[in-house]
Amino acid sequence: MSEQTGPDRSVKESGLRKVVAASMAGTVVEWYEFFLYATAVSLVFGHMFFPNAGSVLDGIMAGFLTYAVGFVARPIGGIVFGHFGDKFGRKKLLQLSIILVGISTFLMGCLPGFDQVGYWAPALLVGLRFIQGFAVGGEWGGAVLLVAEHSPDKSRGFWASWPQSAVPMGNLLATGVLLFLSSTLSEAAFLGWGWRVAFWLSAVIVLIGYYIRTKVSDAPIFLKAHEEIQNNPNAGYGVVEVFRRYPRGVFTAMGLRFAENILYYLVVTFSITYLKVIVDINTARILLLLLVAHGIHFCVVPLVGKLSDRIGRKPTYMLGALTGATWGFFAFPMMDTKDDFMILASVTIGLVFHALMYAGQPSIMAEMFPTRMRYSGVSLGYQVTSIVAGSIAPFIATGLVEHYHSSVPVAIYLLGACMVTAVAVLFLKETKGVSLQDIDDADAAGTLALGRAAAAKSAARVG
Repeated sequence: MSEQTGPDRSVKESGLRKVVAASMAGTVVEWYEFFLYATAVSLVFGHMFFPNAGSVLDGIMAGFLTYAVGFVARPIGGIVFGHFGDKFGRKKLLQLSIILVGISTFLMGCLPGFDQVGYWAPALLVGLRFIQGFAVGGEWGGAVLLVAEHSPDKSRGFWASWPQSAVPMGNLLATGVLLFLSSTLSEAAFLGWGWRVAFWLSAVIVLIGYYIRTKVSDAPIFLKAHEEIQNNPNAGYGVVEVFRRYPRGVFTAMGLRFAENILYYLVVTFSITYLKVIVDINTARILLLLLVAHGIHFCVVPLVGKLSDRIGRKPTYMLGALTGATWGFFAFPMMDTKDDFMILASVTIGLVFHALMYAGQPSIMAEMFPTRMRYSGVSLGYQVTSIVAGSIAPFIATGLVEHYHSSVPVAIYLLGACMVTAVAVLFLKETKGVSLQDIDDADAAGTLALGRAAAAKSAARVG
């Protein structure tokens, strides 16, 4: 099929940019709130909700366990949102997810501390964290598919990477707000009430993101698949159908996700703890350096997405896995120098390595599954891994440093994770430039063949 040229192509790209903006708007909001929690764990929650911990690191580790609750909730959200997103559409579920995240995050800013209500404080924090994680679990699949299913085959890697760049943008926003508050308030005021303002601001950002998402619609390829599901009761969808027809895709996606997820949370979450507690850098200085690194990460992600369209999904991802395996061995010694340039370089390099894996995930995972079960497939493959990867990575890293008084075990931990992902890349099928319609046609042919085989088997049994 020939590429569109002239005015038709301009109109199509203009509409695609609106879809990208709608996807990114909500994703920025939801990850602003998710990473705001991650940063608050390192800076505030340890002493506010777990004051009886034996040491500063023990309190932070307890906070990281509540942080992990959000990751446990994410695959549940991915399964539920994926099921109904395949049935009713990506747009409706995305609007619901942004509201849930906004409400839970706003209420976190209202929570009393342990000194006021005792163990009710961490209990309420865990409950709200679960709701937040549940909603974010449904967000990612819908956001990236809204773009991927609208994108041209030859440039899907580039366009679908933009929702990924919204993640560092959300982190950038959260870091910027906390930097402003921690720099303008005294430490007592920031720890007492200033941090709450960052959570309350989510209400304003949610309304903006929700409004933008009302201005787009689902892709034609989804609307076609949705109609076929409505007319054909035998056309299955949801988690059970994904595992029945495409188990390899689900497990490959999990393997791809493993090292990327661990690397990211070591770079952007554990590094805060390491710099503040081990290296003894003040909060404002850490946040300023992270602010710059997140800005660079935001710019790099779509560039890597374009690279995956040119040289392929597999080589780009493999480069990320292999370079990511080296990060811990040089990054922490660079942080130990206490030099701003060295700290910034260590974090930025880690985020560039991360982008080599992260940017291509939407296109790779979208190209693994047919439209009728794509939301369920990508959400399951993406979110389940987070339980054993990013959710506990900061906790494990903090425990390793506290026990061994060295960053080397953390580097070895990351090395092992990257080797797991490298193996998954070897089993990955190259899908650069593939047509989503061709994937749907192949799925329909496979479904028809399975139906005929089942009918023949039933007839033979009767005969």
